[in-house]
Amino acid sequence: MAHVDDGGGKKSTNVDVNIVPFIDLMSVLIIFLLISAVWTQVSMIQIGSSVYGQKTSDEKPKPPPKADIPFRLDVRENGYRILLGKDFIPVPRVNQDFDNDTLLTELKKIKELYPEKVDAIVTMADELAYKHLIDAMDMLLLAEFPEVSIATGGAK
Repeated sequence: MAHVDDGGGKKSTNVDVNIVPFIDLMSVLIIFLLISAVWTQVSMIQIGSSVYGQKTSDEKPKPPPKADIPFRLDVRENGYRILLGKDFIPVPRVNQDFDNDTLLTELKKIKELYPEKVDAIVTMADELAYKHLIDAMDMLLLAEFPEVSIATGGAK
């Protein structure tokens, strides 16, 4: 506790200043500063050399390499659905079970077409058991897609 003394006189005045709320406020402000400082770096946009709208070259834009083609595996109630670019490859259920063998065959075909592709996104319907998501991720790993991401809302 801080102590204030007026220094003399007939009646001395002693005042105790409670600085605990001030310390609490400062600790909250420091935490807020640390948390918000991270997001300032994420929101920066790299503009590059075209700051003034000047074109850097007259070359036509090149199409993305084959590794940049969107590749997603949806785990749905009626089976798997593979999205490759704009094409859908359905892998329906067989006898009420997910057909992992056919899925693995299709994934290996995709790996042969795009050998430099290493990433995939998996989505799953909310109604399904977690085991089906794990099976889909295992099939992607067996087909040599090591960078597996999980997204929400795509398997409806």
